[in-house]
Amino acid sequence: MMKLSQGTVHRETLLYATYYAPRGSYRLYMVAAELAQKYLTPTDLLIGIMGSEGSGKSTLIKGLFPGLELTNDDEGINVQPTPLYEFDPADPFSGHTFHVDARYELAFHQKYELAEAILKAISHGRRVVVEHFDLIYEALGHNAQVLVGIGEEIIVARPTVFGPFPQAIKAIVDRTIKYRLMAHSAEDITCMVLEQDYKIPIPPLHSDVRQGFVLNFPERPNVDLDELEKKVRAIIAQDVPLSPCGENTISIGPQTMPCTGTRTHVSSSGKIENFRLLKEFRYDHISKEYYVIGLVGKRGEGAFEDLIDVEGIYE
Repeated sequence: MMKLSQGTVHRETLLYATYYAPRGSYRLYMVAAELAQKYLTPTDLLIGIMGSEGSGKSTLIKGLFPGLELTNDDEGINVQPTPLYEFDPADPFSGHTFHVDARYELAFHQKYELAEAILKAISHGRRVVVEHFDLIYEALGHNAQVLVGIGEEIIVARPTVFGPFPQAIKAIVDRTIKYRLMAHSAEDITCMVLEQDYKIPIPPLHSDVRQGFVLNFPERPNVDLDELEKKVRAIIAQDVPLSPCGENTISIGPQTMPCTGTRTHVSSSGKIENFRLLKEFRYDHISKEYYVIGLVGKRGEGAFEDLIDVEGIYE
């Protein structure tokens, strides 16, 4: 809520906004920067972040708040002692923005201790970014000014007393994250097959669709999409392991692939459900690009082909 001239008051009209959660740190940084510009203000002191392990919460926070050092991440590596507990409002050199991972902190502190530390900081005009906000919401006694959840999509909400509430957003992103993991894994396997079997370099541009991925090509690839789909499905059927193997690198069975979102994958290819390719190249007359579109999951679960004209493709 903000004051306008002549004593009038403007009440926030944003209920929530939904964005694709891109795969790979660079794309996620770009989306986070856009979200920060659109939805965050200097007076937002309590920010709640929610999502499962591997969903990209840490990357999202770094994009929303460049330069903010995280005290902990989903890999369980403690980067530094949590400075929030040492906050002293009388200290002119005390921090102005704090990050705290509620799940990690609750292994060492009582809920009331963490809640008191958060409330003390925001009462003195400091900003606190709370990861796993749903775990500390009830102990705080009130909602965050901005809630951000990340699963297959990024949900940004500015709650009122009527909600949205963190548990509801957490339930949504936890339910949809599996599609993002499957789509990212299928995307990397598809790129690997294109490079190894067709000598087509990994396309520099990737896009996102619901329950799927888009590969962008400046020229129409000389590829039979039926054949490509069968090759990718064969690797999926082998149930090969997928895992990070170094900085910005992922292993797919015995092969390695560059990837900037190494944790956003299923653990093995057999967990990719119902992979398929649209059996035609889509051409964008504005960007002059050809698109290869891959999908996972089932129709009726919000898949992309439910929204576009693909009559007769899957008879």
